[in-house]
Amino acid sequence: MSVALRLARPDDLDRVLRLVTACHAETGPDLTNEALSDAVSPLLDGIPHGCLYLIGPARSPLGFVILSFGWSVEFGGMNAILDQIYVRPAVRGRGIATEVLLELPKALAAGGVKALHLAADRDTEGAQRLCQRTGFSPRDRNVLMTRPL
Repeated sequence: MSVALRLARPDDLDRVLRLVTACHAETGPDLTNEALSDAVSPLLDGIPHGCLYLIGPARSPLGFVILSFGWSVEFGGMNAILDQIYVRPAVRGRGIATEVLLELPKALAAGGVKALHLAADRDTEGAQRLCQRTGFSPRDRNVLMTRPL
């Protein structure tokens, strides 16, 4: 299987919002349509702080990946945080997320990204196995902590 990744553009907004809404229906958060649109639109417009890749066919994407970019002295340059990955329920279990998590780092490295980070749900063993199977490992000395602003 070869799953194509394509940067989403402004004309993909309706498709993206349907997918993000479906993702949030499963996992939260509960955001209004306006808040979702406000959060997603800059990614499609080319904001330098992040991007959204659609997974699979352009007309009927299988899912999406959202990345945020930052700078890390520890890793020697630009790093990315995988904010969300979503694969539609009807096509899960076919290795799509695995392939995405194996191919995405190659594309990011070619673009100069030095490290890719993600947070896996502590209570979901399947998510942790997926991450470890695709080369991610827990950082022993760090705990992801968040302060909403």
